[in-house]
Amino acid sequence: MPSHTTAFSKLDKIEDAALVQLVYVSSLTIGSRLNATIFDEVEGHARDYNERQGITGTLCYGNGHFLQCIEGEKAKVSALTQNIFADKRHKNVQVLLLKAIKQRSFSDWRMRLLFLERWLWSPATKKQAAQLSPFLPFSPHGWTPERTEQFLQTIKTFDSPPHINAAGITYNAMGNMVRHIAAPHQAFLIVQGFLSVLLVVALILLYL
Repeated sequence: MPSHTTAFSKLDKIEDAALVQLVYVSSLTIGSRLNATIFDEVEGHARDYNERQGITGTLCYGNGHFLQCIEGEKAKVSALTQNIFADKRHKNVQVLLLKAIKQRSFSDWRMRLLFLERWLWSPATKKQAAQLSPFLPFSPHGWTPERTEQFLQTIKTFDSPPHINAAGITYNAMGNMVRHIAAPHQAFLIVQGFLSVLLVVALILLYL
């Protein structure tokens, strides 16, 4: 898997007039995971910027990781990714796929945001997204270009993307308990913490 520095060198070898697809993965920093507005900030900025620059693609989040597919003119993709890779809100940035393309896989400039955590999905979403099982739990670091392309082909077929919308998507039982006090990614941390406490209590009782 090329580093983003190597990826920019590869990008230089692509024709200037070419349409380019770049897919990278990264991990949210601890501070970003605790920021309740992080996803609104990212999605809002992407929506405005991408429409002006002719950028399309998709942004996926799950298990603390981002995977973003960016499509557009070579110069526009290069400028955008340099800004993204310099963003301190995420780390461990690695490029999974970079190539010239004849047509876009994602034509929606809104850069839709997909949450890839089953426990937060609505029943309808779970049924639709069954094809995602081979890619979950979401851990895209280390994916080969072939696996990355398989993932992109899978999410292209969704009638409605798997995502969390507090106003329109029903959380599962555990998510319902915390939806009023935490953003989706914070809810995950709270549930994990709760389960850890139960484990500690169980071990204490076992050895008493």
